[in-house]
Amino acid sequence: MIRIAPTLAAFVLAAVSCSTAADPFWHNATIYFMLPDRFANGDTDNDLSYGRQADAGPLRGFMGGDLQGVIDKLNQGYFNQLGVDAIWVSPLYEQIHGATDEGTGRTYAYHGYWPKDWTAVDRNFGSEALLEEFVRTAHRHGIRVLLDVIINHTGPVTGRDPRAPLSWVRTEPVCNWSGFAGNVRCTLVANLPDIRTESEAPVALPPALVAKWQREGRLEREKAELDEFFARTGYPRAPKYYFIKWVTDWVRDYGVDGFRVDTAKHVEPQVWRLLKREASRALAKWKADNPGEKPDDRGFFMLGEVYGFGADSFGASEGRNYDFGDRQVDFFDYGFDSLINFDFARRVKGDTESLFASYSGDLHGGALDGVAILNYLASHDDMHSFDRRRQHAREAATKLMLAPGAAQIYYGDELARPLHMTDAQGDAQLRGFMNWDQLGEPQTQAILLHWQKLGQFRQAHPAVGAGVHKMLSEQPYVFSRTLNSEKPVLVSLGLAPGRKSIPVYGVFADGELVRDFYSGQQVPVEGGKIELESPYELLLLAAVDRS
Repeated sequence: MIRIAPTLAAFVLAAVSCSTAADPFWHNATIYFMLPDRFANGDTDNDLSYGRQADAGPLRGFMGGDLQGVIDKLNQGYFNQLGVDAIWVSPLYEQIHGATDEGTGRTYAYHGYWPKDWTAVDRNFGSEALLEEFVRTAHRHGIRVLLDVIINHTGPVTGRDPRAPLSWVRTEPVCNWSGFAGNVRCTLVANLPDIRTESEAPVALPPALVAKWQREGRLEREKAELDEFFARTGYPRAPKYYFIKWVTDWVRDYGVDGFRVDTAKHVEPQVWRLLKREASRALAKWKADNPGEKPDDRGFFMLGEVYGFGADSFGASEGRNYDFGDRQVDFFDYGFDSLINFDFARRVKGDTESLFASYSGDLHGGALDGVAILNYLASHDDMHSFDRRRQHAREAATKLMLAPGAAQIYYGDELARPLHMTDAQGDAQLRGFMNWDQLGEPQTQAILLHWQKLGQFRQAHPAVGAGVHKMLSEQPYVFSRTLNSEKPVLVSLGLAPGRKSIPVYGVFADGELVRDFYSGQQVPVEGGKIELESPYELLLLAAVDRS
């Protein structure tokens, strides 16, 4: 039984139980997802830590990106100019030190998904002090931080990275994707030990971890913290509870705003409910201790990767449920506020109105009413990412940033970073280094400016992603979004450059001053319409505050 301190009890219970439906923020949020190693190199001294070598296959080794590089871009205003509400970084834990080959070339854990020690920041990414600076810097810029967390597996076994005891992990069978057990109590691939998250049996700390902490001079401190955690919660010392303690320490110590949970469907869903409860308690404590640094009073946010889940009953989805074949699970009932929408990248090339209308119907009165989804065009492990050759970069940006639901920008979407690196194999093709060197090119500047305008419009108007969609005209294509007391918006796409005269369909009143967030012009509503001249094919309209 969890014992919550009285001063935090009400805050935590509210944070765990309340739906995001009452708060449009995460329903409309623009979330920037990056692999820190591939984003920006702010400190060349840590490019190869722990004796790692530059001997990996193409795009399969560490390339130097780090937290300092992210902090530098925060301070330059890069994310604010994009209208970013939150930054999601791939796992920062200390990764395996060695390399392995899964059939696509010699690979190091540059991506962060092969953890070794959940209590330390990998030195290739920075340090604990730098993580704290990153979170505080993001908060100063009004941006939340989501950390990627893993409780499904450890990193692969290498000559430098021993396997955890079999009381902690299983090494077989490999998942056959048949039913619930064939997805959960198995290893995703060979040589990726699966954590025994179903177990309630107490286990001792892995000897290799004890020895590591001893060498680093923090063994007694870590053991004392574990003693306090297990005494407070009453949990048995089973593997999953250790990991819940370790990952929520990042919230308790640094004020992390939320998690993106990796491989969520491969772990018993009850684990995620426990994680959400402990993370909510940790964030409440941090905010109580740091009232001048908290970005808001929102509770802890949890986003899940349930591979194959999507809006409009995509794939294995049945409304809110994910169908394992022999069991259906509603992950929203287990602590998740939002799930990644794997449907969007498959449907974005189709008709815009069909896409927008179906999503709005799902999210407002439909199967997904009251919960949130995160749409994306491209991602780090989706080989079916949309437009990998970036031939439709402008159109794709428009659809993503104006679609109902939250929006994920995968690092480099806004610069049309190529996703077809021909010298690499497998998912490394999607993970090239950020193409900062192309930022001076007119074509790259133009696509970045397009993303910035869309992002700032979206951020200023929660109705864009969280509101109810209504088509008002098929030709030209005009639609509105409305959301309770929030400002409504009116959008028109596919217009001819030059003089434009657009009815406002009652969204704005005569005499009201309206701003086009794309051209920057302000015009009055007269006779139920607005008129302006611009060289652009779209209008992003909202009323101007006269106060």
